[in-house]
Amino acid sequence: MMTKDIDKEFIANTYARFPLTLVEGKGSLVYDEGGKEYIDLGTGIAVNTFGIGDEEWIAAVTAQLGKIQHTSNLYFSEPCANLAKLLCERTGMKKVFFSNSGAEANECAIKAARKYGADKKGEEYTTVITLKNSFHGRTITTLAATGQDTFHQDFKPLTGGFVYAEPNSMADIERLCAENKCCAVMFEVVQGEGGVNALDKDYLAALAEFAEKNDILLIADEVQIGNGRSGELYGYMTYGITPDIVSTAKGLAGGLPIGATLLGEKVKDTYTPGLHGSTFGGNPISCAAAINVISRLDGDMLAGVKERSKYIFDELNGAEGVLSVSGLGLMIGVETVRPAADVISECMERGVLVIKAKNKVRMLPALNIPMDKLKIAINTFKEVCRK
Repeated sequence: MMTKDIDKEFIANTYARFPLTLVEGKGSLVYDEGGKEYIDLGTGIAVNTFGIGDEEWIAAVTAQLGKIQHTSNLYFSEPCANLAKLLCERTGMKKVFFSNSGAEANECAIKAARKYGADKKGEEYTTVITLKNSFHGRTITTLAATGQDTFHQDFKPLTGGFVYAEPNSMADIERLCAENKCCAVMFEVVQGEGGVNALDKDYLAALAEFAEKNDILLIADEVQIGNGRSGELYGYMTYGITPDIVSTAKGLAGGLPIGATLLGEKVKDTYTPGLHGSTFGGNPISCAAAINVISRLDGDMLAGVKERSKYIFDELNGAEGVLSVSGLGLMIGVETVRPAADVISECMERGVLVIKAKNKVRMLPALNIPMDKLKIAINTFKEVCRK
């Protein structure tokens, strides 16, 4: 049986997959079962930070694999401790909780915020404001946090305690805070699944000032934009604000599952033994991979992200068949004259892999994609858009 047939028979029908089976790759090139080559501008939805088969990453993972693959959190683990130290040193955060995914990282952030609100202000201070058009995960609670009705309709009743503000509207934040007993505001600096829309810098500055004045926590969901994709280590850094809690995952371990919730000064001691946990959280192999990724996101690498981002924006802004370009760094959404699905399909036929976000084509290339491959991919994309 072909892989597609086995999948159809035995895998839960939750994915509308592209008609493509990927079997191997190197860098920003991937290959299907027939050996056809594609330039990958999707990276497993912002996961394969340095592309496929990166030699330094493989060496770090393999070295740890030869030592110990799992310990549980009943014992200390050197990679886990060292990754937490590295993340805190690079961000100024104080403590880290490790999990397995972005949704879990957000669950941890929400729990920490609610406990902080209850401890600091009273048990009724449990409401978390999120933004309309946001996406925070697929568990029942992170679906509730997601500000899109389309994700809610089949799974009610959802976890309570979430209200939704219009993006870039401080008036809406102030109204919701007046109407509810709020402990936190949770946001993505670039709303990925909501259409790759970056929030306004002045709005985030005002939001940070309001939160500090009213002792409301700021939670930055950096699951997709984080780990160098913005051109800074984390997206919030491009806006000059400091969140109280940062959640991240996807590209953190460059292709292995991990989630991390970074806790700032206000909430560093909110969790005590027994209040939260994860069997696989802080897995030594995933942490070794993440140490390799974070340690390589230096000034030169981040400058390269900005260079590649500028090239894409410059090439696509005003291009024939392109209506708009949005996003930040190498998290880019392109609104096209042609339906996005048609553009994606034809790009695939011509050997370029891009994905979708709402009505836009989404690009999430490897942070170190070679410029020659990027230029080929963008030129192909422009040709498809002109039709």
